[in-house]
Amino acid sequence: MRSIWNGAISFGLVSIPIKVVNATESHSISFRQVHLDDGGRIRYRKFCELEDREVTTGEIGKAYEDADGTLIPITDEELAALPIPTARTIEIVAFVPAERIDPLQMDTAYYLAANGVPATKPYVLLREALKRSQKVAVAKFALRGRERLGMLRVVDDVIAMHGLLWPDEIRSTEEVAPDASVTVRDKELDLADALMDTLGEVELTELHDDYREAVEELIAAKASGELPAAPPAGERAGGKVLDLMAALEKSVRAAKVSRGEGTGEEAGARTGESAEVTPLPSRRSARTAPKEVGGKKSTSTARKTAAKKTTAKSTAKSTGQAAGKAAATKSTAKKTAAKKTTAKKAAGKKTAAKKATPRGRASA
Repeated sequence: MRSIWNGAISFGLVSIPIKVVNATESHSISFRQVHLDDGGRIRYRKFCELEDREVTTGEIGKAYEDADGTLIPITDEELAALPIPTARTIEIVAFVPAERIDPLQMDTAYYLAANGVPATKPYVLLREALKRSQKVAVAKFALRGRERLGMLRVVDDVIAMHGLLWPDEIRSTEEVAPDASVTVRDKELDLADALMDTLGEVELTELHDDYREAVEELIAAKASGELPAAPPAGERAGGKVLDLMAALEKSVRAAKVSRGEGTGEEAGARTGESAEVTPLPSRRSARTAPKEVGGKKSTSTARKTAAKKTTAKSTAKSTGQAAGKAAATKSTAKKTAAKKTTAKKAAGKKTAAKKATPRGRASA
């Protein structure tokens, strides 16, 4: 590893010569700008505005642009002569618990290596002191033309330093926070907890950059003259308003299935029956619902429905009329039978009266 800065760690009256190397490296794929017509490289050249000519790197210096556009030249010698105690020193100012450092402040990470044999003993002393105290060191240092804040901690057997942003460089969250009037139900929190427990933990070493691998495959395919493979079609939920409860339930089921903890139906039985993600219609879309395509088909269907209703009404009317006639006929039959019975009774009385009269005359 090539050192980018040489200096010393100031630990009270103890000075530890160190070398600073980058602790991270970027694996992102970079591209060159080309002319689309002929594929030629596009390059940027540095020109002097006053002389209208290209200048070399050795002819370029620094200058501060004032509010009115005036350029104030500043040389490297003038910057080096400034009375900054951290110009070549990482000055430790305090030791604090690691949780006191806001992750938002963390910037680039560096490894600090002991520079020479005499630096080994004080280097190990500081490393072991950090380990035993379970604290981190807050330090100030100057790098690339400005003073910075840093945090020293132990990584394996090495002292690492994280560049920190100054507190006034962290923006406020007031304009970013969501509306405070939004409330979350306990059931929704329970499902979120269940999803977190189901997803569990992950080994960060197992994660990798899928996009970079896809770009490498694309470059390799085009370099060999092959046609790049078509990317798989994936579902996108962006822009949709989802049923939050259903989305949580479906996520829990999917996470359990991916971990082999049961089928989707079993997991669904544990979290609830309804777990389909459905878009919620807005008021505007409900008011302005689009008409069906093909008006003729809709008209025909309406006519058929009306005809069915008319037929049903006619059938009901006929049935009612028939029932009425049957009831009337039955009533008439009853009246006729009653009349016949009355007539028979009357005839019987007349016959009895006639028989009784002759007998009376004979006896007289």
